[in-house]
Amino acid sequence: MSATLRDIPAVNELLQEPVLVALTELHGQQVITDHTRQYLDELRAEIQLTPQTTTSLAKNDVASAIAERISRGEVARLRPVINATGILLHTGLGRAPLPAAAIEAIQQIVSGYASVEIDLESGKRSQRVDAVEAQLRRLTGAEAAAVANNNAGATLLALAALAADREVIVSRGQLVEIGGSFRMPDVMEASGARLKEVGTTNKTHLKDYRRAINESTGALMRVHTSNYRIVGFSKSVSLEELVELGREHGLPVIDDIGSGALHDYSQFGIDDEPLAAHSLAAGADVVLFSGDKLLGGPQCGILVGSREAIDKISQHPLMRALRVDKITLAALSATLKLYKDTSTALEHVPLLRLLATPLEVLENRAEEIASQLADVDQLEAAQPVADTSYLGGGSVPTREIDSWCVSLATTTISVDELAHKLRSGGVSVMGRVQQDRLLLDLRTVFPSQDAELVESIRSACS
Repeated sequence: MSATLRDIPAVNELLQEPVLVALTELHGQQVITDHTRQYLDELRAEIQLTPQTTTSLAKNDVASAIAERISRGEVARLRPVINATGILLHTGLGRAPLPAAAIEAIQQIVSGYASVEIDLESGKRSQRVDAVEAQLRRLTGAEAAAVANNNAGATLLALAALAADREVIVSRGQLVEIGGSFRMPDVMEASGARLKEVGTTNKTHLKDYRRAINESTGALMRVHTSNYRIVGFSKSVSLEELVELGREHGLPVIDDIGSGALHDYSQFGIDDEPLAAHSLAAGADVVLFSGDKLLGGPQCGILVGSREAIDKISQHPLMRALRVDKITLAALSATLKLYKDTSTALEHVPLLRLLATPLEVLENRAEEIASQLADVDQLEAAQPVADTSYLGGGSVPTREIDSWCVSLATTTISVDELAHKLRSGGVSVMGRVQQDRLLLDLRTVFPSQDAELVESIRSACS
């Protein structure tokens, strides 16, 4: 029988249906009422457009359809995820997980008021960077430090404060595009500085910089090509050479090192990431790097350098627009404290802990998880396999990190369907599909998540 407008249940009748009463306790009366009215409006429009529709208008069927929509629509968009992709600094998954000490510091600070811009000793106004400046100076050897909302913001600030309305000389091979299609030339244009490209894509010489310097030059800049490599017939100018040239002409040198390592990663096979301390020792006036990449802290952009340069940056009007809040400062301070010595950082910074996990430990975990999934009907196979992970986050893109995965092959459902079920399940899990297999890389899964991982797979296959 065709549905008619008069057959549509009333809102108040539907709200009495048990399935919606249960959701009212969870989401509140107004949310359920709004969803119900919206659904009924769409139902009326559908019936008017297609009079012969056979959609069931029984109260329980309509209420169930509304309940399903509410369950989908009210699920939080920002949810915890078990990262089994093998990408340690996965931008889509929030990059570095915070240390426990940083989480505790956030909880303490957000529960009440905090001394963000008050010196508790004198009772007078202070600067919010005071919360972390001494730590950054000690860890990098800088004279001063500042913190912005992210490294793109730090770059924007540095260029605006040191070279607005002037030219900044950069090697053509360093004009990178970072995440989200943000390009260095665009950031420079937004700062008010003018880009002056020198050299070619694969070769830039010191003489190229020297020839480009004129009365309009405001700064020399080096940008670490963190998300790609030029190999083969190539040449670049060292930071030491650039600093010497800058001093000859009284020009500041800005070094954007991107990922921002405070720790020597060579023990993990990662030996080509610049260290902030090394850049400062080479004479850079300002060094810029991220807080949420190799540092393993919260999202922010860190600027360290000479007192003169950092003061200019800190006093620029953009600093207020790009400054960080008490939550970021608390998390950053707690993370920096862990770098007081290498052993403390390795033990307590999650990124370093994941990187340092021995290969045999990952193999044992993969074997154990695979054995627990052996009886799952919808899985043709669950096997431990050796594979490779990557640091990610625009860091050392070509460096592979040995790892172990659990490889899943399916029977009645496709691998893509299994991946979707895992992503959208009660506990979200993200792996990677490779050659008709779903790989769950344990390099990026914490051991405490293994049981949840197994249960999520079982649930997705039920």
